[in-house]
Amino acid sequence: MTESLREAAGFLRKLGEPKVAVVLGSGLGDVLPLEDEQAVSFADVPGFPRPTAPGHKGEIAVGKLENVEVLVQRGRLHYYEGYSPEEIVFPVRTYALLGAKVLVLTNASGGIAEGLAPGDLVLIRDHINMLGFNPLRGPNLDELGPRFPDMTRVYDPELRRIAHDVARGLGIELREGVYLATMGPSYETPAEIKAFRALGADLVGMSTVPEVIAARHAGVRVLAISCVTNLAAGIAKHPLSHEEVLEIGKRKAAELGRLLRALIPRLPV
Repeated sequence: MTESLREAAGFLRKLGEPKVAVVLGSGLGDVLPLEDEQAVSFADVPGFPRPTAPGHKGEIAVGKLENVEVLVQRGRLHYYEGYSPEEIVFPVRTYALLGAKVLVLTNASGGIAEGLAPGDLVLIRDHINMLGFNPLRGPNLDELGPRFPDMTRVYDPELRRIAHDVARGLGIELREGVYLATMGPSYETPAEIKAFRALGADLVGMSTVPEVIAARHAGVRVLAISCVTNLAAGIAKHPLSHEEVLEIGKRKAAELGRLLRALIPRLPV
């Protein structure tokens, strides 16, 4: 695995050596254009699987925001697409080998907590892994990190403080919450949502957690922003659909893009 990761990192190094990597989720792939960017398809990068979910472009771009070199991954891989845990986190591990110090993740989620509404932006402060797997299972990649990485402060408190400061300056409301990851691709039942709320979840989705675990294993600092695209089952008054997820994502794209463009140059790398 490490040899294929080195090959992928070597390929991307021809585009640059960014210290910040950004993953854009469902319907959010176009929110962050870069200056002087060079873009390649997932299919061009050795070892990278290709995303199949609607709303996930499958493109990697390297360019600049102000004077900061940034990598943007437009689209992601999900377990429900049939990929293995190792394949899902292959891109994030590649960015760690490339030299990324900060990983900024975005996703679309269902709102569980009272008061959340479609279109809300929420900083993830912690997560609950209900995927049924951990991407670190198997032989440890000692080159990346320790066998038993600490998960006490997975979502970096300093980066969250900076995000709140930037959001306030832009007049953007930014809440915080706990994200629960399920396997998918079916949406959750009302009974499951009731159980998840009892567990302390504010948001529910089908991604992000494997990438976060792999990033922290490799010593990469993590910031994650979730866009609430629908109310969860039993809370929403209508059936859930992926079309709604993509539509709300498009509506919030401009606001999320403003936040990311102002935030990324302030991140400590």
